[in-house]
Formats: sequence, structure tokens, C-alpha cells
Amino acid sequence: MRLIVAGALLIASMQPAHASPTYTFPISGCAVTYARAHHNYPATDILTKKGCKFVAPTSGVVDEVNHVDKFSWKTNKGADRGGLSISIVGDDGVRYYGSHLSKIPSEMVPGFRVNVGDVIGYVGNSGDAKGLATHVHFGISWPTPAGIWWVRRGELFPWRYLDAWKAGKDVSPAKAVATLEKKLGTVPKQTGY
Repeated sequence: MRLIVAGALLIASMQPAHASPTYTFPISGCAVTYARAHHNYPATDILTKKGCKFVAPTSGVVDEVNHVDKFSWKTNKGADRGGLSISIVGDDGVRYYGSHLSKIPSEMVPGFRVNVGDVIGYVGNSGDAKGLATHVHFGISWPTPAGIWWVRRGELFPWRYLDAWKAGKDVSPAKAVATLEKKLGTVPKQTGY
């Protein structure tokens, strides 16, 4: 009898461990739609209801955050187009950006540590998205000095990773981002608007 119990325990202990996910889809608890393309630079607009949770797609540290919507069509500054926005630099070295939010928790400040799945904002249509469908503009890039908004908004099309994360797969964009940064440089010339 003891041999059978010991054998069962040995077999049970050989089962693979299930670790927490490294990546998760950045919208939690709401139905979404998104495209594989964006108008004139690599990013994705994730359409969903206003107020849905925008969550950290991976663990990392808050990089840049705009708690105040400064956008005006009179000035049309690229740095302000995202309205309420936040970016994090993941533990994988990749920057993840979300904008057009309706609200960002007050504790989200540069240097604040977040874990995968933590709420970092709520879906809206701030910035140049006023009057449009509520969504999160989602970008993937490499970290840059503060204020380099044309990189922050997205340099790598995210749909492949969004598809994987939505399916529960841990697929990292780190290698693709590093390759792209090496090709374009840390602060490439601004493209698009």
C-alpha cells in the first residue's frame, strides 16, 4: 500500500507547474474588436465600451503618463493627440502604450511598479479621438527619452501579439522590437502625423 501511495505522489510531483502568465490581453472584461493595421504608422486601435479596464499587458514600470487631456485642434501637437495616456516599460524591455483613455488611476506615475493584469486606465475617447468610437490606441516600441512621442505611439504592429495574448499564449515582442530598434535607431525620424 505504501509503495502505491509513494508511486502516486511521485507521478503527481512530475506534472508540469503552471506559472502565472507573462502576458495578457490589455482589455479586461469587455468584448473587443481591432484591426491588423493602423492608418499611417504601426499601432492598433482596440475598440470597446467606455470605461472598460485597460490593463498592463505584462509586468513592468510606468514610463510616461498624461493625467490631463491637453489636446486642441488649434495646436494639433502630436505629443497631445493621445489625450489621457500611459506607457509602461515591461520587464522584457519593451514599451507598451495606451491612449485615448477616460481615466487613469492617480497612483500611476513614472516609476510605479505594475504587475501583468493590473488596471492602468479605463477606455475612453480623449485627445484627438473626441467624438469617435471609444477605444484604446495600443502601441509597442522600445524605450526612448521622455517626449519622443512618435516612437512611443507605436513602431511594431501589435496585432500578432494581441491575437496570441487573447488566446492565452505567452508570446513576447521583445526580439522583434530589438531588431526593429537596431534597424531604425533609438530615435528615428518621425513618420506619419
